[in-house]
Amino acid sequence: AAGRGFVGRLGGVEGFLSGSAAHGARGSKLLLHGGIILTDGRDAENLGGALNASPASVVRQHLPDLPTGDAPFNISIANTFGSKKFPQAIIIGVKKGGTRALLEFLRIHPDVRAVGAEPHFFDRFYEKGLEWYRNLMPRTLEGQITMEKTPSYFITKEAPRRVFSMSRHTKLIVVVRDPVTRAVSDYTQTLSKSPGLPSFRSLAFRNATTGLIDTSWSAVRIGIYAKHLENWLRFFPPSRFLFVSGERLVSDPAGEMGRVQDFLGLKRVVTDKHFYFNQTKGFPCLKKPEGSSRPRCLGKSKGRPHPQIPAEVLLRLRDFYRPFNLKFYQMTGHNFGWD
Repeated sequence: AAGRGFVGRLGGVEGFLSGSAAHGARGSKLLLHGGIILTDGRDAENLGGALNASPASVVRQHLPDLPTGDAPFNISIANTFGSKKFPQAIIIGVKKGGTRALLEFLRIHPDVRAVGAEPHFFDRFYEKGLEWYRNLMPRTLEGQITMEKTPSYFITKEAPRRVFSMSRHTKLIVVVRDPVTRAVSDYTQTLSKSPGLPSFRSLAFRNATTGLIDTSWSAVRIGIYAKHLENWLRFFPPSRFLFVSGERLVSDPAGEMGRVQDFLGLKRVVTDKHFYFNQTKGFPCLKKPEGSSRPRCLGKSKGRPHPQIPAEVLLRLRDFYRPFNLKFYQMTGHNFGWD
């Protein structure tokens, strides 16, 4: 690199270091390892947590003597690693509807960059401020979409106003599923964490004799989709929403993913060639990615066997949800076929 400059490929974009800057790092050679510049004698395994840090910080950490005023270096960092932006699209709900599957399927797309964990900014951590939120986002290059998913946003009363105050142009994706099977799935998840939980019947009914449903129980309340959607429609027009069928995400993942990609303005990259149906788990998995030894399925917590719920309990719950479902069909212009 001496005298001619050092050119390295960083994160898929060409970056340039002048020869003098390259030799300024305590006179050691620079090696390119897995897309990250390292000083001689250091390998990726010894970097520990550095690989999870931003590439720019890794470069600075391992080039301590590099002058910060070196213009070409600063420009290359900015151009190479993109910038952190507020999400242009958020999966806002619903819990146990299929949001994790949708996000994992979207991650295949090269133009989608998403936060792994649920940030819960608009429901739990709003007081931390928008800059804190933006710093959670992955860096994106021009043309890429930043996304996050937190299913509890859909039922949080303050969330629509808060998202609107960030950007009125945010695209909102809601994954919905038959509210009765969603409630049972919700209960199943809670039961796996708290084995001493009361029966589904005792939690679902406020009064078992009269059959009055307890709408204060979150497993029931979440499924009243029409009520929650009304709250969001006070701030966002229907055109800002895409309602994804949790059932179709299982039976026809490529078809639903086509709709999602269209809504996000993305080329249809994720297609049926990416999926296969896992008979054991009962839902689609992603086919083996290149360089991987096995296909990618969602974790063992997905596809749990549901407990047996008495048929009359499910029937009563179905009757309860019917008018709300019909209203939801009218509001979205889509019959999800739950009745």
